[in-house]
Amino acid sequence: MREVLAGLILAAFAFVIPAIAQGKPPEPDAYRMEDYRAPVPATLAGVRVLTTVEAEAIWRAKAGVFVDVMPRAPKPPNLPAGTIWRDQPRLNIPGSIWLPDTGYGKLAAVTEDYLKRGLVQATGGNSAALVVVYCMADCWMSWNAAKRIRTYGYANVSWYPEGTDGWERAGLELVEAQPVPRTVEETSSPR
Repeated sequence: MREVLAGLILAAFAFVIPAIAQGKPPEPDAYRMEDYRAPVPATLAGVRVLTTVEAEAIWRAKAGVFVDVMPRAPKPPNLPAGTIWRDQPRLNIPGSIWLPDTGYGKLAAVTEDYLKRGLVQATGGNSAALVVVYCMADCWMSWNAAKRIRTYGYANVSWYPEGTDGWERAGLELVEAQPVPRTVEETSSPR
């Protein structure tokens, strides 16, 4: 019995120690609720984790739908009258859809609906389609979104944790993106 228990403990450490050695935190059970720009786990249960080479192969083959969940900076509420506000440009993987603010740990109902509608639009309603979720490196937004998308019944979800940072480091093209439009009700609630 002790040998079996010792074997199980060693097997668990064989998984956890490499992740810790790489500076990767263990995979949590729940969504990340704060400090979204921090090292992410090496895994996400039920989701395939992609390297840049794998993400590029899927992209070149047009074998999946790429979903960028990078948050969009909100317009400051106290700008002086007459101040012109310009959104900071977002560069993403060509052909992606951008569904900003959908990777927070807790979403308002309208934002969750926005994510669901965006996924239906991107996949043509095919819940078996490959969905590749990304943001930037060390961005929990993409981890949360990929985890959440699995709960919507999408069976073929992949997570690209290096996101646009890894894509750019590999010398691959990024293009300026515009978010999928929201309804009037959704614009009043960022999360």
